[in-house]
Amino acid sequence: MKIKQAEFVISAVKPDQFPEDALPEIALAGRSNVGKSSLINRMIERRNLARTSSQPGKTQQLNYYRINDMLYFVDFPGYGYAKVSKAQRAKWGEIIESYIREREPLKLLIQIVDIRFPPTEDDCLMYDWLKHHDIPVCVVVTKCDKIPKGKWDKHIRIAKETLQADPSDQFVLFSSEKGIGREELWEVIQRAIAG
Repeated sequence: MKIKQAEFVISAVKPDQFPEDALPEIALAGRSNVGKSSLINRMIERRNLARTSSQPGKTQQLNYYRINDMLYFVDFPGYGYAKVSKAQRAKWGEIIESYIREREPLKLLIQIVDIRFPPTEDDCLMYDWLKHHDIPVCVVVTKCDKIPKGKWDKHIRIAKETLQADPSDQFVLFSSEKGIGREELWEVIQRAIAG
């Protein structure tokens, strides 16, 4: 996918702030510090359009990025971060839940897990919830440059087993550092948009 244009549009905190131009939306979810912003930046080949932070829990809204005037990436707040108050987490949970269940332009949810660790309880809850609501999901197993190539298959198998993944769901191995998986993920996204 050749990126001609990519821009940050809005940090939305309620539905009436969501864009109304009906472009397809690809949402990204994962625990805090799993590398969502880095993945977005690699996908659009921009160094820091999506702000990365060493401080987990930084994304506190739904951040919209318009790509080539043909789709949006929607970056969710990271889940499972302990330093955020329960009330704040509950508020995020509500906005994300209503977005996922009611948002017409949502075509695919990319759930990001770190290859170095088995998916967490929060990862499993998110995956189960998406499956329960029939949301199309692609699991991106990121940071693959951090472990030897010979161990990739084993770690992907652990991720699939831990999530009890539906065999029809796609898993994409990814490295924001090296660009591994970028083209494959764009193909998954384009198929989801085409329906």
